[in-house]
Amino acid sequence: AIHLINAVQLYANSLTHYENAPSPYLYPVYGLGGLPESFSRLAAINGGIFMLNRTVDEILFDADGKAWGIRGGNKVAKASIFVGDPSYFPSEMVQATGQVVRSICFLDHPVPNVGDCGSAQIIIPGSQCGRTNDVYVSIMDKQLEVVPPNITLAMVSTKVEGHQNPVAEVDAGIELLGPILHRFDSVSDTFGPVGDGLDNKCFISKSYDESSHFKTAADDVLDLYFRITGQELDMSIDPHVPQPGDY
Repeated sequence: AIHLINAVQLYANSLTHYENAPSPYLYPVYGLGGLPESFSRLAAINGGIFMLNRTVDEILFDADGKAWGIRGGNKVAKASIFVGDPSYFPSEMVQATGQVVRSICFLDHPVPNVGDCGSAQIIIPGSQCGRTNDVYVSIMDKQLEVVPPNITLAMVSTKVEGHQNPVAEVDAGIELLGPILHRFDSVSDTFGPVGDGLDNKCFISKSYDESSHFKTAADDVLDLYFRITGQELDMSIDPHVPQPGDY
């Protein structure tokens, strides 16, 4: 019951956070690529250094097992801590947490039964479709500048529960979409860190899970911040008041 109360409270607070907001959700126009772009700009004006077109071929450790650098090709970058997703780190530093199936669908019509909403999120409780895990449906159109006019983008995802045909596990969401122009399916392994990173200076995030609202991703960022700094991130700032470093 407390989980439901917290979720409803978060929804209500988010809906009233910005004046005249039509939705409790925020999504960047032109897609999620705007987030790393904004981070890059902010990092650059604060002295951040970027190594473009470089792979991470190896993480370098000293005799005590602490990371001190990364190697990409014949170049080495040094740092005091290393933050990244599980794909960058040795297999012994991460652990498997399951699989996620995703279907990206392009439609030439609005999704039925969502009114005139150009963007929407539908969460189908697992208990209503014979599953343990929920099925997530994210819908976007031209309003968010992620597709051309008269095209709708829908992404359906869930956690794989071990069926022989994982792609069929999103059927409950696919059935809501109507005719599909093009569909792209994928099944991805997910991982999480083995340790907290304090001993080896490698602070590893979790893989993206099946949810489409990024609540778990935001919680993961807060956890990373606490592990790195030892302090809780202060989220009490007023978003309407400029803060130091804003531009």
